Amino acid sequence: MSKIDRVLRSNLKLRHLQMLVALDQFRHLGRAAEFLSVTQPAVSKTLAEIENMFGLPLFERSTRGTEPTAAGASVVRFARSVLAGYERTRDEIAAEASGASGRTSVGAMVAATPVLLSRAVERLKARSSRTTVLIDEGDLTRLLPRLRLGELDLFVGRLEPAYASPDLETEPLYEDPMAAVVHPAHPLVKKRRPTWADIAAQPCVMPPPWASLRVKLEQQFFAHGLHPPADIIESAAFLSQITFMHQRGAVAFMAGTVARHYAQRGVVAALKLPVPVGLPPVGLITLRGQAMTPVTGLLVECLREVGKGLP
Repeated sequence: MSKIDRVLRSNLKLRHLQMLVALDQFRHLGRAAEFLSVTQPAVSKTLAEIENMFGLPLFERSTRGTEPTAAGASVVRFARSVLAGYERTRDEIAAEASGASGRTSVGAMVAATPVLLSRAVERLKARSSRTTVLIDEGDLTRLLPRLRLGELDLFVGRLEPAYASPDLETEPLYEDPMAAVVHPAHPLVKKRRPTWADIAAQPCVMPPPWASLRVKLEQQFFAHGLHPPADIIESAAFLSQITFMHQRGAVAFMAGTVARHYAQRGVVAALKLPVPVGLPPVGLITLRGQAMTPVTGLLVECLREVGKGLP
């Protein structure tokens, strides 16, 4: 057994892993110590102890704080993965002890949360009411690293091809084109055939500049001989979309299933304007080769059932 094997399998303790993750998170010995409720010298001593085990520096110290070395970043990823597995096992055992039926963690995009995921959770709860579902909303950039570390069991959202990877399993469930939406009292609601020129003249909530959807939407304006709206808020967050639709009379763009769901509840109104942007399907992403817990498997089954009836 090599030295590194021995360290990873036998020498590293839970407290070592927790300290490494805290130090990576805060990038400062003092703040990591405060978070862990220990002294700064204790953190320095523990870090030196771990580095001595590996025979490698794991963090570079400077007056500005600490930064992981290449080896340190690898060990931190290992630490996060082990701690995620520990927390999952702890929660599952605690759930069984309390009479519940387990716990699953899901990363979800806004396109999937209000309809697909919410209906699937309802089905799951009908079969196992005491099962706990933790939902973390965000985009692929933030959620896929957490899936890879084992902090999430499943991702639900748009299957952007740019994020395809050999370590990920993807499963498309349904196509969901975009819709332009406004406040129900917006003047454009009464217009029989609103145009892209009408949209360009309004305040708009647009996706952030790095989002593929932003480029596709701007191309629609250019295709109609228009410049994209000048009065914009950049956000992919649903709450921001709703807020600025209601406060500023802005136009926003959201998945068709989400738009219909909230239109039925009087929150938004979908404009009679096709939004012909090519989008990937909504579906599931799991980590290839990782066995699902029974409760995650049951949730996936419910997602598939709901997905068959959408959009």
